[in-house]
Amino acid sequence: MRSIAPEQGTDTTGGRAFDFPAIFLAVIFTALGLVCLPQSIAETSVDMSEDQTSTAEASPPGDADPAPVAPPNIIVIIADDAALMDFGAYGGEAATPNIDRMAEQGASFTQYRTSPLCSPTRAMLLTGLDNHLTGVATIPEVLPKEQRGQPGYTMALEPGVKTIADHLKTAGYRTLMSGKWHMGEKAGELPNDHGFDRSLALAASGADNWRDQTYIPYYPYAPWFEDGEPADLPEQFYSSELIVDRMIEYLAATNSDQPFFAYLPFQAIHIPVQAPSEFIARYDGVYDQGWHVMRADRHLRAQQLGLISEGAPLAPMPAHARDWDSLSVEDRELYAARMEVNAAMLEAMDFHIGRFIDHLIAIGEYDNTIFVITSDNGPEPSSGDNDLRLATWMSLNGYHIELEDLGGVGSWGFIGPEWANAAASPGALFKFYATEGGIRAPLIIYGPGITPTRIYSPAMVTDITPTLLDMLNFEIPEDDASRRMTGRSLLPVITGDTDSVYAHDDVRAIEVSGNSALYKGDYKITRSIAPVGDGKWRLFDMVRDPGETTDISAQEPEIMRELLAAYAVYERDHGVLPMPADYDSAQQIGINMIDKLSAYYRWYLIAFAIIAFAILIGMLRLLIWLVRSAFS
Repeated sequence: MRSIAPEQGTDTTGGRAFDFPAIFLAVIFTALGLVCLPQSIAETSVDMSEDQTSTAEASPPGDADPAPVAPPNIIVIIADDAALMDFGAYGGEAATPNIDRMAEQGASFTQYRTSPLCSPTRAMLLTGLDNHLTGVATIPEVLPKEQRGQPGYTMALEPGVKTIADHLKTAGYRTLMSGKWHMGEKAGELPNDHGFDRSLALAASGADNWRDQTYIPYYPYAPWFEDGEPADLPEQFYSSELIVDRMIEYLAATNSDQPFFAYLPFQAIHIPVQAPSEFIARYDGVYDQGWHVMRADRHLRAQQLGLISEGAPLAPMPAHARDWDSLSVEDRELYAARMEVNAAMLEAMDFHIGRFIDHLIAIGEYDNTIFVITSDNGPEPSSGDNDLRLATWMSLNGYHIELEDLGGVGSWGFIGPEWANAAASPGALFKFYATEGGIRAPLIIYGPGITPTRIYSPAMVTDITPTLLDMLNFEIPEDDASRRMTGRSLLPVITGDTDSVYAHDDVRAIEVSGNSALYKGDYKITRSIAPVGDGKWRLFDMVRDPGETTDISAQEPEIMRELLAAYAVYERDHGVLPMPADYDSAQQIGINMIDKLSAYYRWYLIAFAIIAFAILIGMLRLLIWLVRSAFS
């Protein structure tokens, strides 16, 4: 299969050379309020043979004879902001044949939950710990000053927190990463300080996919690092291709006698939503009927696929959502095109996963590799067409949001809240919130020793590291001083030894920046805060009402009190801090943006102030001289 690169002659400027007047103007605008198994997997294999064809048609690990005796390799793949039903195997419109094949021939989870934001999910996945115990309780962009630097809120993995890479290094694994990190960028905070032998890491929440450039005013540049040092990216690249290419390079450059742990957190499908034109063309017309139709279609497919009970009510659209038919013909065309780029970006990621599979087959490692594929949270609701200040920043930094060349170099792609809500169907809301649309995600575990199965029991993002270590029969030494994992191994569920590793009344809780959820039995309480929520707790029956359409707290007050009490225990035991009064995450982003840019450009601002003061004094002296001359 051929790889994908931008067309020759595309603009790749932007990087880390700054136009200070433009940045300064952007800061001023921002200041005005931008809201912007029983037997180890390592010792077993099963017959899942199928004819191997090309990359996208690669077969699952086959009936190798004899069974592999070497420890299996592990690959963890994260899609960014992909909804529960975005992958084809889960009912999505995008073509994801490589992911779908692993879902069909591995273990597919239907009741898996993450956090509602990227960094906490990544910290939980890599450590097996609740986010508040890792140091990454939320993301720095929305962190209020009252929580800065507090235990659990340092925005980097704290002392005593070990990643799966830390553990696997002691077992003789090569530990490699390529993609988004977003858990600190200072010395001691990057992947090379947390168990990774080699790493290409984006320390920001996102970046441009075609060039070395920041994507929002919060970041003065795109903080890419390689092995702890500022990285030099190619002049031309596409993020999904770059991430896979660099991982292939790391595999070639490290000891092939050792098994490997490869962590590939992609930028797809985070803002800016961008994709090669040949992929975009495949979705022409797919979304022309609008978000209401897509939302209803996914809700129906969710019932057909067993993701929700038959007849379960459809989650409501968020307040202030626009009606598709109220848009002009031009706006409908533009918004449909934005969703086409979104699907294309997901397919392009899958294409490059296929290239990576091809490489593993070529070097003889594929049959002995375990894959984990998931998403970090629900779809992104942010828009790029509703704020003059953001529009000004875009124009100063070479971005546009127009239909022409949508998804290409310089295009700042997004889908907005209505499409995000439709993508999150059958769940309510989207990223940022602990509603089902924000935290229910796909999870696929595939490889030797894993038989095709659909798993309907609960699973949490904190369960992934314990599961993988259990598959390897890896035991953390009793004298290990690292913090003990809060997640559970899902291996007994994968092997069919048990229906669930969670008892019916076990508590599972999540909190990120005030947006909270707690599950117990058939019930869930959730709280959503501003700007979309009102901060009130609500109770839902998740069997009958997985779309969280009807609050039953008034009808079931005892259950409500019981779950609220359980949440209070969770808060206490995990160090959850209260949110400031009137906290609004959108407003906090603007505040934190000013703080960060002011600190970064402090000396520029001081120099500007000195020059301005000197000019003012000079003008005053000139004025005095003129006045004196006039009267002399």
